[in-house]
Amino acid sequence: MLSLLIQKELKHILLSPKFFSTFLVCSILILISIFIGINEYKNSVKQYETNQQIAQQDITQASNWMSVRNIAHRAPTPMQIFVSGLHFDVGRLSGISNFNDVKLTRSPYSDETLFAIFRFIDFAFIVQVILSLFAILFTYDAINGERENGTLKLAFANSVSRVQYLIAKFTGTWLGLIVPLLVPILLGLLLVITMGVPVTGSEWQSIISLIALSILYITFFIGIGLLISSITRKSSLSFLLLLVIWISGVLILPRIGVMTAGQITPVESVAQLEAKQEAFQRARWEQYSSELSEVWQNRSQEMEGMDENERQAYRDEKEWEWLEEDDASRKLVQSDIVDNNRKLMEEAQNKKEGQQLLAFNLSRVSPVSSFRLAAMNLATTDIGLKTRYEESMRLYKDDFTEFVEKKQAEGGEHGGMRIEFDSNSGLKIDFGRNDQGLDMSEMPQYTPPTVTAGVGFQNSILDFGLLILFIMMTFGGSFFAFLRYDMR
Repeated sequence: MLSLLIQKELKHILLSPKFFSTFLVCSILILISIFIGINEYKNSVKQYETNQQIAQQDITQASNWMSVRNIAHRAPTPMQIFVSGLHFDVGRLSGISNFNDVKLTRSPYSDETLFAIFRFIDFAFIVQVILSLFAILFTYDAINGERENGTLKLAFANSVSRVQYLIAKFTGTWLGLIVPLLVPILLGLLLVITMGVPVTGSEWQSIISLIALSILYITFFIGIGLLISSITRKSSLSFLLLLVIWISGVLILPRIGVMTAGQITPVESVAQLEAKQEAFQRARWEQYSSELSEVWQNRSQEMEGMDENERQAYRDEKEWEWLEEDDASRKLVQSDIVDNNRKLMEEAQNKKEGQQLLAFNLSRVSPVSSFRLAAMNLATTDIGLKTRYEESMRLYKDDFTEFVEKKQAEGGEHGGMRIEFDSNSGLKIDFGRNDQGLDMSEMPQYTPPTVTAGVGFQNSILDFGLLILFIMMTFGGSFFAFLRYDMR
C-alpha cells in the first residue's frame, strides 16, 4: 500500500505544472551559472598566470637586491564555479617586501564594481533561494489542500495509516524536488569535464559533499512545509506562514545574527588598525632619526683634536664599520615595525574571530546559515579565505626577506648601495644598476595554501549536524501534528 501511495503522489507531482516549472527554471539557472562560472574561472586562471609572469619580469629587471620587490597572488579554485563565497570579495594579490605588511588588495569586485552590485549567481545561491522557495510551493497545501479538495477522506477510506500517508507525501515530494536538482547539476558537472576544468580528486569529494548538503537543505524545507500544512486548516494560511518563515530564514535571521554579534563584540575597523600601525611606524622612524643623529655626533666627537688628514684617515678606517652599524639599526627599526604590525594584526584577528564565531552561532538559528556556511567551507571560499592566504604570505615574506638579505650580504649591498673595498682603489660605492643581472635561481617561490576535502568537511560537520537536527524536528512535528489532524 505504501508503494502505491508513493507512486500516486510522485505521478501527481511529475505531471503537475509546478514540477515542469521547477525543472525548467532550475535547469536553466544551474546550467547557465555553471557555464558562466567556468568562463569566469578560466579568466581568473589566465589573469593569475599573467600577473605571475609580470611579477617575475619586474624582479628580473631590478637593479640591485635592495630594490627587489615581489608579489604573491591568490590562486583561483574550480570550486568557485559552484560556490563563489568570498572569492570575489577578497583581494587577489599582496606585495611582498620588508617595508610593508602583507595585505590582500584588488578584489575582483573592486575592479568590476558592476558585478558587486548584482552579485554572482552560483549553484549555492540557486539552492538556497530558488529551490527552497519551490519546496514551499510543493508542500504548502500537501495536507490541508487535500482536506479542502475532499480527497483526504477518500484516501483514508482504504486501509491506510496516517504514518504511511505522510511518508508517501514526503517521499513523492522529495523525489519530485530532487530530480530538478540532480539532473541539472549532473549535466553541469559533465559541462565542467567537457570544457577542460582541472578538478582534483579532493575537489570531486567536495562537490559530492556539496550535493549531499543541498539535498539535506531541500529536505528541511519539505519538512517545514509538511509541518505547517499539518497544523493549519486552510492552504492560503499555510502559504502565508511559510512565506513569512522563508523570508525570515533566508533574508532576515542570518543578518540579525551578524548585526547582534557586531554590537555585543565590537572590533576595531581596518582604518583604526592602520592608524595605529602608521602611528607606531612614524614614531619608530623618528626615534631612529634621533638616535642616528646622536650616533653621528658621537662619531664627530671621536675625531675632535684631529687635523684634516687624520680625520679623513679615521673616516676611511671606520667607514665600513659605520655602514654596517647604520644598516643594522635600520633593519632593527624595520623588524620592530613588522613585529608591531603583526602583533596588532593578531590581536585584531583574535577579536574578529570571536565576533565571527558569535555571529555564526547566532545566525545558525536559521538552517539557511548552516547551509551557506557549510557550502563555503566545502568550496574553500569561506570566511577564512583571506586569513589563510595572508598567513601563508607572511610566512613566505619571511623566507623571501631572508633570501634577499642573504644576497645583499653576499653582494656587499647596504641600503640600496653596492659597497666594495679594494686594497688599491679603496672603498667604492656604486648606486647604479647591476648590468650582469641578479641570480634568481635560488629565490623561494610562493605556494598557495590548500584545504583538502577532509578538512572542508570537518569544518562543516556542525552545520551538517544542525541541518539533520532541523529535519528531524520538522518531521517529528509533522508526524505529531498529522496524527492529531482533524480531517473533517
